[in-house]
Amino acid sequence: MSEVDRASVPVHVGIIMDGNGRWANARGLHRTQGHAQGEPALFDVVHGALDLGIQWLTVYTFSTENWNRDEYEVNFLMEFNVDLLERRRDELHELGVCVRFMGDMADPRIPPVLLDRIRSAEDLTKDNTEMTMVFAFNYGGRAEIASAAKRIAAAALDGTLAADDISADTVAAHLYIPAMPDPELIIRTSGEQRTSNFLLWEAAYAEYVFTDVLWPDFDREELARCVAEFQHRDRRFGAAVDESLKDSSR
Repeated sequence: MSEVDRASVPVHVGIIMDGNGRWANARGLHRTQGHAQGEPALFDVVHGALDLGIQWLTVYTFSTENWNRDEYEVNFLMEFNVDLLERRRDELHELGVCVRFMGDMADPRIPPVLLDRIRSAEDLTKDNTEMTMVFAFNYGGRAEIASAAKRIAAAALDGTLAADDISADTVAAHLYIPAMPDPELIIRTSGEQRTSNFLLWEAAYAEYVFTDVLWPDFDREELARCVAEFQHRDRRFGAAVDESLKDSSR
């Protein structure tokens, strides 16, 4: 396993799980078989995250744009998520993982049986403290910010919030999971290098690590490598660190 400094592991890691379709196509399989193969990869990563001491893990499971995919694939993903929660909910609970979902859960396209499994998993695991695992499902960063803006506007209109008091903290307090810390590390698999509408507000100062590994081949070893790379980054948050520049301004 890659050398990781356990004293400086990121508190929150987000993962854009990409490459299932390409993994399947390369093997002459249907795209849905790539999604199915992504499940063991995900749970190997869960174990790896727990071992590293990561406190929050957010995985991008279904975006607001994914409804535009082939109907067969969308239906498969809905049924697959029901099946996954039925089979894996108790395992996550035994590991001490608190399961949360973030996204538009009021969307009528989400099957009622899936909403039931989501609520059941969240309720069963709500008191667990080993790690919080967030499934970004029917999620889009722009939709999340727009939803926050609507709630803020409603509060301003009914007089419970003054317009002059609206700040970045106000927006953060109206996101899907206000208590969720900002991710320090975002990993994207499959070699693509874009954000794809994932945690747009929360990831303002996240470090991105892009790996060529397709998601079904991703595992705890690759997770550790990405964390080790993160630990070698110089995180400045917009502050100047060049002492020569400071001296020249005197």
